[in-house]
Amino acid sequence: MPSSEPQKSKPAAYVEVVLPVPLRRAFTYRVPQAMQGAIKTGARLTLPFGRRNLTGYAVELHEELPAAIEIDESKLKDVIEVLDEEPLITPEILKLTQWTADYYASFWGEMLKASLPAGLNNDKVKPKRRKAVRLVDRGAEALDSSDQKTQPLTRDHQKIVDLLKANKGEMLFTDVLEQADVGASPLNTLAKRGIVEIFVDDVMRDPLAKATLPDKDDFELTAEQQTALDAITTAVADSDQFKAFLLHGVTGSGKTEVYIRAMRFALDQGRSAMMLVPEIALTPVFSRRLRAVFGSEVAILHSNLSAGERFDEWRRIRRGDARIAIGTRSAVFAPLENIGLLIVDEEHDPSYRQHESPFYNARDVAVMRASLAGAIVVLGSATPAMESFYNAQSGKYTYLTLPDRIGGRGLATAELIDMREVFKLAGKDVAIAPQLIAAIRETHSRGEQTIILLNRRGFSQFVLCRTCGETIKCKNCDITLTFHRGNNQLVCHYCNYREPSPKVCPKCESEFLYFVGEGTENIADQLTKKFPDLRIARVDRDTMAHKGELDKILLEFAAGKLDMLVGTQMISKGHDFPNVTLVGVLGIDIGLGLPDMRSAERTFQLLTQVAGRSGRGKKAGKVLIQTYYPEHYALRHAKEQDYDAFYREEIRFRERMAYPPFYVLASVMIKHRDHTEAFKNANILRRSLDAANPLKHARILGPAPASIARLKNEFRVQIILKATTRRGLRETLAIAISEAEENGCDMRAVFVEIDPVNLM
Repeated sequence: MPSSEPQKSKPAAYVEVVLPVPLRRAFTYRVPQAMQGAIKTGARLTLPFGRRNLTGYAVELHEELPAAIEIDESKLKDVIEVLDEEPLITPEILKLTQWTADYYASFWGEMLKASLPAGLNNDKVKPKRRKAVRLVDRGAEALDSSDQKTQPLTRDHQKIVDLLKANKGEMLFTDVLEQADVGASPLNTLAKRGIVEIFVDDVMRDPLAKATLPDKDDFELTAEQQTALDAITTAVADSDQFKAFLLHGVTGSGKTEVYIRAMRFALDQGRSAMMLVPEIALTPVFSRRLRAVFGSEVAILHSNLSAGERFDEWRRIRRGDARIAIGTRSAVFAPLENIGLLIVDEEHDPSYRQHESPFYNARDVAVMRASLAGAIVVLGSATPAMESFYNAQSGKYTYLTLPDRIGGRGLATAELIDMREVFKLAGKDVAIAPQLIAAIRETHSRGEQTIILLNRRGFSQFVLCRTCGETIKCKNCDITLTFHRGNNQLVCHYCNYREPSPKVCPKCESEFLYFVGEGTENIADQLTKKFPDLRIARVDRDTMAHKGELDKILLEFAAGKLDMLVGTQMISKGHDFPNVTLVGVLGIDIGLGLPDMRSAERTFQLLTQVAGRSGRGKKAGKVLIQTYYPEHYALRHAKEQDYDAFYREEIRFRERMAYPPFYVLASVMIKHRDHTEAFKNANILRRSLDAANPLKHARILGPAPASIARLKNEFRVQIILKATTRRGLRETLAIAISEAEENGCDMRAVFVEIDPVNLM
C-alpha cells in the first residue's frame, strides 16, 4: 500500500550548465555526492572544460539523466566547485538573458557573464572588510559583576568600555585603539572575557560618498508634464500589466522631473525602478539628483566606477538595499526584485547597442524585461529613433508628448553657416568660421557660456605626404591614424595601436607632411589662442580617461568656473547648463558621408540634442552649424528642430530602400586573420543561406568586404539579410548556421548581429 506522505524529491545528481564561450548549447555535468543539494539554478560553478577550468552558470537541475540528453554517462565530468551558496543570478535575469541571447542569435553563457559586473567574475575583487568592536549587552554591567573581584578591569579596560558606551556601543577597531590610546592587548582581553566582541564586516564603497548633492527640488509641473505623469502612474498602479510609453519631449521640456516623480510613485507602490542613460557623461547629473531625492535607495552601475564600487553597488541591489538602479547599457540586467518601472532616457542613442559579442540593444531588452515582469517601460527622447516613433504611430507604444520648454522658454534659434562661402572669402579651408568667432566674443562679453561640438578626437585626422600622397595607416586596421599632439603620437581609434609621429614620410622620406582635418584637441588649442582670457576645457575620451575627471569638469562648468567646453558627443545631450547661450557645431558633414543607412537620422539627432544645450535658462539661445551641405534635409530640419518634418522625409526613404522599420535586418560578419579563409567561410555561409531560403523569406546581399575591410588585424566580410518578418529572418538564419557548420564553415569566425544600428 503506497504511503500517503508526500514523496521527497531526490537531490539533483546532474546539472545543465552554460559557459561563457561562443557555443549555442548547454553542457551536462555530474554533481558529486558531497555537492548534491548545494546547487541552485543561477549559481556559478567551477567546471572542467577541455584542458582548462571555467566558471559556468547552472541553468537546470536533474535528479536523473534525462532521456533527451544523449550522452554516455561514463563520459560526464564532475562539477569542481560550487561558488555561490545563494545564486547571484535571479530567475528573472536567467529568463531575460536566455531571451536576449535567443533574440540576438548570441550565446547564453556570454550573456550571463555580461549581466554580472566585472568584479563578480574576478577573484581579485572582493568585499572590502573592516575590523570593528561591539560592546556586548553584559558589557554595561561588567564593572559590577562578581567576576570583577577576581578579574578587575584595568584602567585601559575601563577607557575602552567608557569609549564604546559614548559611541553607542560600536566602533572601528583602529578608532578604539587611537581614541583610547591603548594597544590591542586590552581589547583582546575584554573580548576573551565576553565584555566586547571583535568582528569583521563589509564596508560599502559608495561612488557618491564625497559628492555634493543638489537640494531637493519640488517644481510645479506644467499641464503637459502632469498629463504624462498621470498616464504613467496610472499604468504603474495597474499591477502586473505591461505597457510601453514613448515620451517625446523637446529639449528642456522637463522629462527628468516626470521620470523622478514616476519612480517615486513606483516605490510608494512597493515596487522598484530602473533608469538607463546612454553615456557615462550623464550619470553624474542624474545620479546626484536621484540620490538627493531617494537617498541610499539609489545604486549606480557604469564602467567608470572602480571594480570594487561596481561590485558593492550590484550587491546592494541584489540584497534589496537599493530599489532604484541607474546606469548605462549593462544596468538593464541589474538584479532588481519586483520591478515596476523602467525608464530609458535618450532611447534613440546608439550607445545602448553592444557592438561586440554578446550583441544586444539595452533599450529593446528593457522593453522585454518590462513585459516579462508585468512592468511599465518609458522610452524618452527629444529625437526618438525612427522605429520607436513608428511603433508609437502604429499604436504599439502609447505616445506622450511634451511640446514646449519649461517656463515658456523658446528653443534656441539655429543658423547654418555655409562653409563654401567662407572658403571663397578666405581663399582657404577655415576650421572656425568668422561668424562663430564673433558670436563667441559677443557671448562672453555678456558673461555667458559656450559649447563647441566636434565629434572627432585628436589634433588632426590623418597625416598626408604632399610629395607622394601617402597616408599613414594603422598596421592592424584599414584606417588612417589620428595625430594626437599632446603625446606626439599617431593613434588608431579602433585598436589603440600607437606610434610616434614621423618627421618624414615613411614611404618617400619627404619632409613635406601635411596634418589634415581638425579634432577636438586642435580646435581647443585654436580657441585658447584666439581667446586667451577664456577658461576652456576639452571633453573627450582622451581627457576624461581618469576616474572622476568628467564629473569634475561638468560640475565646474555648471558652477561657472569655466567659460567654454569643447568636446565630442559626450557633451551633446542630457546636460542642463542655464548660462549656456551659444552652441557651435563643427565637422557635422562627416556623419552625413558615412556609408550607413542611419547617417541622416544620427546627424539630425546629434544636432537637435546639442542645440538643446543652448538657452535653457532665462536667456535666449543661439546655435551656429558649420556645413558644406546646407541643402541636406537632415540639416534643414535640424535647423528648425522639426522632428515631425524630418520623420516624414526619412520614413519615405526607409520604405523605398527596404530598411527598418519596414524590414528586419541582420548583419553577418565573417572575420579571419587570413583573407582567403574569411571569404571561404563567407561563401559556405552564403550557399547555406540560399538553401535555407527557398521561399525567399529574406533578401540576401553579399558576401562583400565590409566598409572597414580590416580591423584589429582581421579581414572582415559581410552578408546582409533583409526580411519582412522577424520569424522568417530567424528561421532562415538558424537553418543556415546549422548547415554551414556541417559544411565546414568555421563558426568561430561568424558573428551574427540582429537589428544592427549600423552596417559598417
